[in-house]
Amino acid sequence: MRTSAIKEQAAIFTPGATIPSSLLDRLGLPGRGAELHRKLHQGFEYKFSIDLLKHLQITQKEFYAILNFAPATIKRRKGGRFTTEESDRLYRLAEIFNAAIELFENDEEKARKWLNHPVKGLGGERPVDMAITSAETDAAIDLIGRLEHGVFS
Repeated sequence: MRTSAIKEQAAIFTPGATIPSSLLDRLGLPGRGAELHRKLHQGFEYKFSIDLLKHLQITQKEFYAILNFAPATIKRRKGGRFTTEESDRLYRLAEIFNAAIELFENDEEKARKWLNHPVKGLGGERPVDMAITSAETDAAIDLIGRLEHGVFS
């Protein structure tokens, strides 16, 4: 059993223990509201992309290809901030991953595997590739919600 899974199990049986935080919490993001909007408009720091990349456990090349970021863009952002549009793509990817983690009851490994395989409910696309537009992200989040509630149509 993974260390994080052991800690989660211990938290369930420990009086006063907290439930593990969501991926968005661990990335320093509120799930919704004015603070999230402010952070998106301000632009995420470059470090946010590195933290998200570590959670996804994919190569930098694949990560930035998924987000449709050119290598030159990444070089310019090091030590600085992403634009609002770039930050929004990063947020959408984090939001899809967060929802997948919840679908798989906090099992990040299962969520990663699911994200990286084509899904019939998304027209054969990988969920991880659905962060470029809000319509795609909505489709992925909607599918995750249907799967959580046992609605397969």
